[in-house]
Amino acid sequence: MTTSDLRLAARDLACIRGGRLVFEGLSFEVGAGHALVLTGPNGAGKSSLLRQIAGLLEVEQGEVALTGGDPECGIAEQSHYVGHLDGLKPMMSVIETLRFWRAFLGAGDAASPDAALQAMALAPLADLPVAYLSAGQKRRLSLARLAVAPRPLWLLDEPSVALDAASVARLRDFMAAHLAGGGIIVAATHLDLGLQGAAELRLTREMAS
Repeated sequence: MTTSDLRLAARDLACIRGGRLVFEGLSFEVGAGHALVLTGPNGAGKSSLLRQIAGLLEVEQGEVALTGGDPECGIAEQSHYVGHLDGLKPMMSVIETLRFWRAFLGAGDAASPDAALQAMALAPLADLPVAYLSAGQKRRLSLARLAVAPRPLWLLDEPSVALDAASVARLRDFMAAHLAGGGIIVAATHLDLGLQGAAELRLTREMAS
């Protein structure tokens, strides 16, 4: 899935949304096995930056590239993006949701939905429709998607939202295992995610002034 040469790099990025300059002049590099934590006040552009990396927002200026991965795939095909919305179908069961994501993302037999259920402590809820899950359980299911289709780059927007202390601990272990396997994480957060040795990129509204 990853190599020691894996590297995410951005140079001179700028972002404009709704005619407003959100940020400009952003540059960073993150190598295999490392994390970058995006911090700063609401409206500073943390979510916009993640969406730019994922290919969901146009890069107005500069460039972002992932090297050392699959040369035939772009960043979007080599990354998982978990945003504020969980993107779940209410009438599908928990296990059906994970099976769908595994098939849709082309993981084949590389990852087991059962293992993903265990990773996020969702096994007792496997047959329950998503509509009956609490906000925290839905968030855990959304994060479990990361385990059913391995991708080297994780782009996480406030991943600990709605999680209790035990679930945050599981998330930390989950992220640590990804990094230990040579993956990269870029996460926007207002809380300490426990990512040891992570670099910090603080965005401020003044960056666009």
